[in-house]
Amino acid sequence: MATTNIYLTFEGNCKAAFDFYKSVFGGDFPHVGKFGDMPETDGKPISEEDKEKIMHITLPISKETVLMGSDAGTDWGKGLTIGNNFSIAINADSREEADKLFNGLSEGGTVTMPLQETFWGAYFGMFVDKFNINWMMNYDDPSKVQPH
Repeated sequence: MATTNIYLTFEGNCKAAFDFYKSVFGGDFPHVGKFGDMPETDGKPISEEDKEKIMHITLPISKETVLMGSDAGTDWGKGLTIGNNFSIAINADSREEADKLFNGLSEGGTVTMPLQETFWGAYFGMFVDKFNINWMMNYDDPSKVQPH
């Protein structure tokens, strides 16, 4: 069965926010990735301004819940406003479940990133549903996920 978590998007202060959340919840960050760590997409390098921004960070806050986040980039964060700076992140148990949930929930909405294989080994996509709620769909194929 799929699990859901909240994914927060920031305007360059993601690490400061997560350091604050960690001071309250405790725990450790199992993964902190910066945009400068990712490969170029379509031959387009990451700007110097974005290289140190957080691409993905996680903070487990209970056995069931993980708080996740990232910074918006200069090129792709133009539509970010307070109020649309979070997504419901679903982690599916199978590729088939990811397809079913993605296709069902995105019906009548806008797909912003089709489900696809990613450089970090997940099957991942994003959309805004017909009620203007942001969603992320992820399936971590155990045979493809890179260790952190």
